[in-house]
Amino acid sequence: MSQSLDHVVAIIPAAGVGQRMGANIPKQYLEIDGISILSHTVKAFLNHPKVDVVIVAVSKDDQYFDQLPESNHSKLVKVQGGSERANTVLESLKSASQLGYEDSWALVHDAARPCITRRDIDLLLKSRENYPNGAILAMPVRDTMKRADSSSLIKNTVCRELLWHAMTPQMFVVSELQKNLNEALNDNVLITDESSAMEWAGINPGLISGRADNIKVTHAEDLQLAALYLSEHKKNEIQGENS
Repeated sequence: MSQSLDHVVAIIPAAGVGQRMGANIPKQYLEIDGISILSHTVKAFLNHPKVDVVIVAVSKDDQYFDQLPESNHSKLVKVQGGSERANTVLESLKSASQLGYEDSWALVHDAARPCITRRDIDLLLKSRENYPNGAILAMPVRDTMKRADSSSLIKNTVCRELLWHAMTPQMFVVSELQKNLNEALNDNVLITDESSAMEWAGINPGLISGRADNIKVTHAEDLQLAALYLSEHKKNEIQGENS
């Protein structure tokens, strides 16, 4: 039975290896305060009351996911990812459709963004009222932007007005994202995020200003920063409970 647009599916593509991190294991399994990055990320969605199911896509050779305490959670579904992120997301969307969630909302979130807060998830879900075609979390560009040439020499300064840094989650209806992503990949379109597939199909998603600490762990130094943010989040949660 198809679920309605009141339902929400979280999709976390975690089939990558994170080569820029330079670690001997996929970066999503590196630990922050004794807990893997992926566990931090997955728990944010498993613990959200409006998320019905969390689909985590891992590589076929993954040896780590089943060791995570969240792997046996009743809301979690594991699927096999593809060769690229877009293919991995597409496999996850197919799984969501098979589970009856084709008419539900998908929140696609990077596995290596462990600092996502409930507040930002709530903001994105609330935006469905204003952006029925979907929306993404993003941050307005704050710094001066430069365009370089092939020799890394500055070519010109780019006006930062109306420029945004795209983040995740990115939220679209499962069936619509699946259709547009599949067709874009078949046409060999370069898909850098889920929104780019929707934009290719002529849809203009909304932009929701999110927290700057929703960082993506890409380089080794990001681990320390993510640990700091997660510590602050935990402290704020405790203070909120005691207030």
